[in-house]
Amino acid sequence: MSDNPEASQGPSSRAADEVVSLLSDLIRINTSNPTHPERPAAEWVAERLDEVGIESTILESEPGRASTIARVIGRDSSRPPLLIHGHLDVVPADAREWSVDPFAGEVRDEHVWGRGAVDMKDMDAMTLAVIRDWARTGVQPDRDIVLAFVADEEAGGKLGAHWLVDNHPDYFADCTEAISEVGGFSVTVGGDLRLYLIQTAEKGIGWLKLRAEGRPGHGSMVHHDNAVTMLARAVTRIGEHEFPVHITPTVREFLKRLSDVTGLPIDPDDPTDALPHLGGMARMIGATIRNTANPTMLEAGYKANVIPSSAEAIIDTRFLPGYEQELFDTIDELIGDGISREVITRDIAVETDFDGDLVDAMAAALKAEDPNGVPMPYLMSGGTDAKSFSQLGIRCFGFSPLMLPPELDFSSLFHGIDERVPVSALHFGTRVLDRFLRSC
Repeated sequence: MSDNPEASQGPSSRAADEVVSLLSDLIRINTSNPTHPERPAAEWVAERLDEVGIESTILESEPGRASTIARVIGRDSSRPPLLIHGHLDVVPADAREWSVDPFAGEVRDEHVWGRGAVDMKDMDAMTLAVIRDWARTGVQPDRDIVLAFVADEEAGGKLGAHWLVDNHPDYFADCTEAISEVGGFSVTVGGDLRLYLIQTAEKGIGWLKLRAEGRPGHGSMVHHDNAVTMLARAVTRIGEHEFPVHITPTVREFLKRLSDVTGLPIDPDDPTDALPHLGGMARMIGATIRNTANPTMLEAGYKANVIPSSAEAIIDTRFLPGYEQELFDTIDELIGDGISREVITRDIAVETDFDGDLVDAMAAALKAEDPNGVPMPYLMSGGTDAKSFSQLGIRCFGFSPLMLPPELDFSSLFHGIDERVPVSALHFGTRVLDRFLRSC
């Protein structure tokens, strides 16, 4: 922990005052991947940093696919820097499905609405708000802080974090720890008990294309070599398969802490029986105790009365840390004969321990703003740019702190319609982030 006298001071209200306008402005820059490259947002970030005297560098992997990198100099150059990374791209949004313009950054009903409000321009805005306030008021962190606002996370980071790690590792080579999205948010259980889930692990990704080939023919004939039928059987087998339960160290620690604070009898080796009692947490926990494979796309044929010669399907598979080979072996068994498998995207699972000074600083910052909150680790079923930065030996955590109202279905807002974040949660998160960065 830090002995910096500034660390004991409370967070500045100025950062919380600015975070809403920063987020709204950033949402208004449409960075839908891949149709709207990130360059305008990267330049906007660079301008916000330049306004307060912080130099930055914009790096492009391809024309328009830009990331902004900066370094805030700390008091102690002998300490390894902390990396804060956030992506600038978002998934597309169909305005016809939304009740507001998804790229207007509208503030309504005490929420900031728009694509990226929770994934993850909120964290980008909170980081900028804190760093800008520090620059204006002369606050200096104990150690250097490296800022990386990156491209292409929503497509796997090949043109963003992966490209930076492969081509410009010197910007991050001395970092040993990092924070980013999808962690530090609250989940309310048992009425008024708030758990703050700090991400210490995430599943690996395997997006697969299956292809069946058969004999083409007329749709009116008896036909036993039908590629669509073969593929449909394989897809059904995969979609209906339930993988065995495996409890990773992160999930085991999570379940233990959850049982301790709720009093629920949860079997640490198989919590399946406890899932019905966990309400909205059940889906999240259920996805972190086993590998998963979900068919997401199908394509075959070109005319109603023509049996096609081939059919293709896309399968989204996610594997637990340590269980990648089991997943792919199982998929190959389920596919059966006559169907080929191609890996479209494959990326690692990540896991680190829930201990050390950085974790203590996260917990202390949360407790300072919510004394009744309970910080605990969790494994995320999705993926982040931690997959890239962890390959440099950096311990990666999800810590984008938000105190959320119990009625908000937060997980459904990621890539969802009417994505939004409470203004009060942004204010809370900015205060927590300020406290954390002063003390870590």
